[in-house]
Amino acid sequence: MDLVLEAADRHLLTPYVYPAGWPEGEPCRQLLSLFVITNLGALALYLLFGTLSYYFIFDHELKKHPQFLENQVSREIAYALRSLPWISVPTVALFFAEVRGYSKLYDNIEDSPYGWSGVFLSMLSFLFFTDMGIYWIHRGLHHKLFYKRFHKPHHLWKIATPFASHAFHPVDGFMQSLPYHVYPFLFPLHKVTYLGLYIFVNVWTISIHDGDYRVPRLLRHIINGSAHHTDHHLYFDYNYGQYFTLWDKIGGSYKSPTSFEGKGPHDYLRRLREK
Repeated sequence: MDLVLEAADRHLLTPYVYPAGWPEGEPCRQLLSLFVITNLGALALYLLFGTLSYYFIFDHELKKHPQFLENQVSREIAYALRSLPWISVPTVALFFAEVRGYSKLYDNIEDSPYGWSGVFLSMLSFLFFTDMGIYWIHRGLHHKLFYKRFHKPHHLWKIATPFASHAFHPVDGFMQSLPYHVYPFLFPLHKVTYLGLYIFVNVWTISIHDGDYRVPRLLRHIINGSAHHTDHHLYFDYNYGQYFTLWDKIGGSYKSPTSFEGKGPHDYLRRLREK
């Protein structure tokens, strides 16, 4: 995040926003800047990619499903917009620790002990580490001690749209993002790579709520896509994973998507039309 902060300071904040006597490295200024940048960035990612997905990928026929709620899209957006600022508070604290140099993020490829191969391997390990972390956190949020208070709001959307992707209770939203923020404090990671992965995970989160169930046949039971996550919203106790089905298979919570078996939401709508 310090790359984004440096760019914002150089091109906007220092020349146009903050008084000349307030140095860029002052902690209060950094916290304030990070709070604004994090919220604007999250809002831009959510609304831009959510809108593109909603209009160009999401099948609007799903809005005719009996479990699609009245005014659901506007309710999803409103819930997400209320939650994002609260989710950003602990997120900013972790970004601040990164900016102050407490993480293992590095600037140059030469700083990686394995060069470009280390960058590529760190991308893979990031995906597998965060997939594992999110699986167990997500599954824990389904425990009766936490579900009703923190995770149930996200399950209001049985037939989700891309705008449901960030419509979480703030505690739920932050907890499920925590593995992304923990990783660079445990393992070396290139700063640009981390920024790219951060954008990727937000887009992926939108994609698994987009109602587009197409996955290459060979990957259907490996990649945790929209079909898998749709069944999670419908049946609750299955498919907790984020990118892969590995941990669901290990944890006994894997469910072959009903959409792959001709029993999904689209099939239900087709049968309704035939009656």
